Amino acid sequence: MRRANLTRSLTRSLTRALTLPCALAALTACGQMDGMDDSGGAYYPPSSGASNYAPPASDRAPDTEAPDESREQYEHYGHNPFVDAEADNLATFAVDVDTASYTIARRTLNSGYLPDPAAVRTEEFINYFRYDDAGPAIAEARPFAVHMEAAPSPFGDSAGGRDPDGVRRALLRVGIKGLEIAPEERKAANLIFLVDVSGSMAAPNKLGLVQYSLRQLTRSLRPDDTIGIVVYAGADGVALSPTPVSEAGVIFDAVESMRAGGGTNGEAGIRAAYRLAESAYRPGGINRVIICTDGDFNVGLTGDALVDLIEEKREEGVTLTALGFGAGNYNDRTMEQLADKGNGNYGYIDQQSEADRLLVHGLTGTLQVIAKDAKVQVEVNPDLVSRYRLIGYENRDIADEDFRDDAVDAGEIGAGHQVTAYLELELRAGEALSGPLASASVRYKAPEATAADAALEEVRVTLSAEAMRPRFEDASGDFQIGAAIVEFAEILRESPHSVGARFGEVKAIVDRHAGEDAARLELSHLISVAQGLMD
Repeated sequence: MRRANLTRSLTRSLTRALTLPCALAALTACGQMDGMDDSGGAYYPPSSGASNYAPPASDRAPDTEAPDESREQYEHYGHNPFVDAEADNLATFAVDVDTASYTIARRTLNSGYLPDPAAVRTEEFINYFRYDDAGPAIAEARPFAVHMEAAPSPFGDSAGGRDPDGVRRALLRVGIKGLEIAPEERKAANLIFLVDVSGSMAAPNKLGLVQYSLRQLTRSLRPDDTIGIVVYAGADGVALSPTPVSEAGVIFDAVESMRAGGGTNGEAGIRAAYRLAESAYRPGGINRVIICTDGDFNVGLTGDALVDLIEEKREEGVTLTALGFGAGNYNDRTMEQLADKGNGNYGYIDQQSEADRLLVHGLTGTLQVIAKDAKVQVEVNPDLVSRYRLIGYENRDIADEDFRDDAVDAGEIGAGHQVTAYLELELRAGEALSGPLASASVRYKAPEATAADAALEEVRVTLSAEAMRPRFEDASGDFQIGAAIVEFAEILRESPHSVGARFGEVKAIVDRHAGEDAARLELSHLISVAQGLMD
């Protein structure tokens, strides 16, 4: 992110600075909604499988009628096709650490119905989960490490990855693990929360969950970090000027005072949040706007025009994280694009434990970027691979020739983040394979680099055909459970490459490798729920 006109940004005065009472009075004057359209947390119906998983008590909610999702907005990016390796043996894409698609699907399944196929992004399902990939060694002086593994696919056919027509199918896993940074070593943070307090947010699992999230985050930050809050509905106002976390009581008072009512002028709120972030800019620190909303922008700039505004603002050195809440009128498409163009990340908070995951346990990774504009290029050996397809990442596709064009915007990796991608390979018939099977290259910039700067480095890892596991069961547990997650997402998104809704096989793989991991146990439960809904 470039810091264009930084001196001007630092000295820019706030034209709409309001005191907390004035801001909240102006917003509540629009009228607070009387009813609550959703319940807080998430409802977990009885599992039809063998798993004894149960959600934390704080996440449970009474059985309620599922919200009408007819006004929710999702973008269907299609399905990557198989590619002839002799014609094109390169798959190039931007990294993606977002996880919102998985938690949206979890909310939907726990409400008793299947998610919209357009809401399912395979890469966000994979990247929700933690894997045991090793991070970079300190001596490497790199922000991440790259890993590769391959094994026969269990989903072409059960006979060692061989389809009925004799085609041998394999799965190739590429894993990226970011450098871990201790909380005390994290850069100081200037965080401006942009909170939607429009009428559509008047529900416990919307504004109520936002308030919980802000309280939890405040308790997790360092005393020298600062928090500011801009609230917006029909108008916008500064509910809290940037305040040190050491004054947590002042922050909590501002959080508890928020009320919902009025229209949703996203443009005005975003402009005010960036002004506030610029007024408290911390050179060399973390400067970020965190928008908390159901994405129902209906006043001012909307859609692509709003995304264009975010692209303009990121040049001033302030990143953007988008946190989504609620159901019924949720705008996933806009939320994802805001975070993508704002050089940030996108999460969806459906329950209290998800707020804790993103803003407490994963706080450093959520806030501190260790590599930006990171792109991956996988090269398969056409002598060994006849066809291949990249699974997911459809809206992260990058032209092969743009891999080394450092002016092309790509994805960001946070401290400790993991990025995982799977490719499905059709292997050529013949005797035992030998030689290089595939290589993965990752190109990136330092977080403070500008578009004119050259990439720091290009990391390349090669996997030989001899290293491919002879059977799927011989692969690592992480490889196997990742493949199961891929297939689960492919079923839900109605992928033409998924043969049958093979929930039983997917769940069996997950159960073998779930252990005591709560997220994996929950996944097993969700697979059972989806199977029951689809039968």
